[in-house]
Amino acid sequence: MSSMGSLAFDEYGRPFLIIRDQDQKSRLTGIDAQKSHILAAKTVANTLKTSLGPNGLDKMMVGPDGDVTVTNDGATILNLMDVDHQIAKLMVQLSKSQDDEIGDGTTGVVVMAGALLEQAEQLLDRGIHPIRIADGYELAARMAVKRLDEIADEFEVNRDNLEPLIETAMTTLGSKIVNRCQRQMAEIAVNAIMSVADLERKDVDFELIKVDGKVGGKLQDTMLVKGVVVDKDFSHPQMPKEVKDAKIAILTCPFEPPKPKTTHKLDIKSVEDYHKLRDYEHAKFAEMIKQVKDSGANLAICQWGFDDEANHLLLQNELPAVRWVGGPEIELIAIATGGRIVPRFQELKADKLGKAGIVRELEFGTTRDRMLVIEECANSRAVTIFIRGGNKMIIEEAKRSLHDALCVIRNLVRENHVVYGGGAAEIACSLAVSEEADKISTIEQYAMRSFADALDSVPMALAENSGLHPIRTMADVKSRQLKEKNPRLGIDCMGKGTNDMKEQHVIETLHGKKQQINLATQLVRMILKIDDARSPNFTGQ
Repeated sequence: MSSMGSLAFDEYGRPFLIIRDQDQKSRLTGIDAQKSHILAAKTVANTLKTSLGPNGLDKMMVGPDGDVTVTNDGATILNLMDVDHQIAKLMVQLSKSQDDEIGDGTTGVVVMAGALLEQAEQLLDRGIHPIRIADGYELAARMAVKRLDEIADEFEVNRDNLEPLIETAMTTLGSKIVNRCQRQMAEIAVNAIMSVADLERKDVDFELIKVDGKVGGKLQDTMLVKGVVVDKDFSHPQMPKEVKDAKIAILTCPFEPPKPKTTHKLDIKSVEDYHKLRDYEHAKFAEMIKQVKDSGANLAICQWGFDDEANHLLLQNELPAVRWVGGPEIELIAIATGGRIVPRFQELKADKLGKAGIVRELEFGTTRDRMLVIEECANSRAVTIFIRGGNKMIIEEAKRSLHDALCVIRNLVRENHVVYGGGAAEIACSLAVSEEADKISTIEQYAMRSFADALDSVPMALAENSGLHPIRTMADVKSRQLKEKNPRLGIDCMGKGTNDMKEQHVIETLHGKKQQINLATQLVRMILKIDDARSPNFTGQ
């Protein structure tokens, strides 16, 4: 309440609100409100514009606790941006919905919405009603999506030929920090998806892919483990470093004798009593280890710890063990190995054991960090991408980049049509929309031409971020697309000497591109229809 103002009562006892700093607040209506919204959206879009494309600049975000994130991922940048303006918040949600649905293209969708609003502003100045602008945009978006369908190529998703998928993943990773080992990361992402994909049902179970990272080593040391990686080592240094044909007892009960569960305390008054207690504990430990061995297990994974005596007995009985394995990991191990989690030693039976081809310990770098890798599991579909990097920031960004690549390949498994990147698809749509606009006699034609101009903003931003002359490059490519009737011509960001994106292997998913155009158009329509900013802090800040 206090942030808005204070409550007062009139002579009849009716409450009314006195808004603080009322003279400084303004209620915006009509065209002023729309201008204010457009300004806010444009500001957000212009912030993101510079990080579009393979040569886009990264953003450094500093959190309230001083933690630093360096990223190129549109959704992450907007998530970490502290925005107050309500329209700016809508832009954040726009990139989030693109991220949830597609996983990639989160920067492009915001840049596109910003460009559409910028064009709308000029149309409003010319006295065109916002609803007519929105209708024209809607019409143009339909034309653009139709054009995308025409220029899309079918894409073969085939386990025997992964090269096209790898090229698509490389397009996604080209604009990220990890592009030093772009090819390797793309292969890891494709292999991970292929391990868990069901090509008959065209479905991918994301739950089976775990992305894990550990500081140390270099990005090139990142690997794909067909199984589960656990950040633990065997409980005794003398235990074997690998167990072949592992039969795993997955325990959530502690390796220790039961304690007296009463309020009485146990007094030991003589040496004999002490020896008796020791013998009892020893017998209990031996019994527990025998129960594990009898079930046929040759490896115990325990959620809780066990003391040195139990550890020593496990070593003597040649039963390797791992302790303090957290709940989520225990569950993942159980899923991967096809085992059951056992809460009491009495319930251990041979059919509850998990099975894996090999469980081995990995050692890393000079710090001798150790981790366990469980491979060749019974349910072999669970995979782990294990990222290495010089510091935490690099690893976090690699995780975000891989998430984008994984999402794109998942989308291709679901819907296998592609268009070409580098702004080629946008230019093709822009030309199609301009052509259609000439056939329309109503006022919507102006909005359609503006839509075509807004589509050009993505390739222009790509050219600008690559250090090329934006307008000259854009005009050149556009006229060549028209002349050669080749919708694959885009901006040569990497200076490879050809504008044909098919030759450059710059590929984007059709579904992702359609979603980008549709989401941006819907948001712009929504913003154009707001003409009254009522909330006291909703002034054009």
